[in-house]
Amino acid sequence: MVAFAVCVGAALATVIGSATIIRAKANNPKLLAFGLAFAAGAMVYVSLVEIFGKSVIAFSAIHGDVGGYKMATLAFFGGMLLLVGLDRLVPNPHGEISTADTPRGDSVLKRTGLLAALAITAHNIPEGMASFFATLDDPVVGAPLAIAIAVHNIPEGVSIAIPVYYATGSRKKALIAVGISAMAEPLGAAVGYGLLAPFLTQAVFGTVFGAIAGAMVFLSMDELLPAAKRYSSGHETAYGLVLGMATLALSLVLFK
Repeated sequence: MVAFAVCVGAALATVIGSATIIRAKANNPKLLAFGLAFAAGAMVYVSLVEIFGKSVIAFSAIHGDVGGYKMATLAFFGGMLLLVGLDRLVPNPHGEISTADTPRGDSVLKRTGLLAALAITAHNIPEGMASFFATLDDPVVGAPLAIAIAVHNIPEGVSIAIPVYYATGSRKKALIAVGISAMAEPLGAAVGYGLLAPFLTQAVFGTVFGAIAGAMVFLSMDELLPAAKRYSSGHETAYGLVLGMATLALSLVLFK
């Protein structure tokens, strides 16, 4: 229940992002760039330092040290390939959507909003599984990862809310669309746990954690950092990346 609650909390950050439709002129591109890079740094650090290590430990209990490391490495790149395949099937459009003023009632915008919601919903499912399983195994690792995912979810909420709001003129419809997409994360956690709970062996944990680590690193490199760089006009991306890693490292040191 704690792991599921953490997952739900991360998902609700998507709704926070949609609040910018009410005060769009208050957007701060530099702050957004810093936040995205901060999330990327935290996710990369925890994936490579903690989650991948858990995969190695789980596999090593079965295959020995050398075999365990090989299997964890395969799971790591397997997680990356899963997200590559998902991007091929359902491209994530949130980096392409602007908050610039657009005429309302545009049928193209309605279609854009729908596609954005569907694409981000699909991408939220593995993110929900990541935060859930990481917290299930170790809350000290899972909670910071969920926070990093929550920061990442804020601009996703913007990506859905802006086209829906400008197409319909309804804040209520925009919030509903964002809420449905956000619930994909706890849904992914529930479905993933429902399918895997009877088979939670060391091999399953090793595979899940290796794949989560790979998927989170790919997500950071493919989406978060390019988006942060797009909004940045100085060193916000580098500062956010380093501070995200440092914050995550400090949290792990303090709670070990």
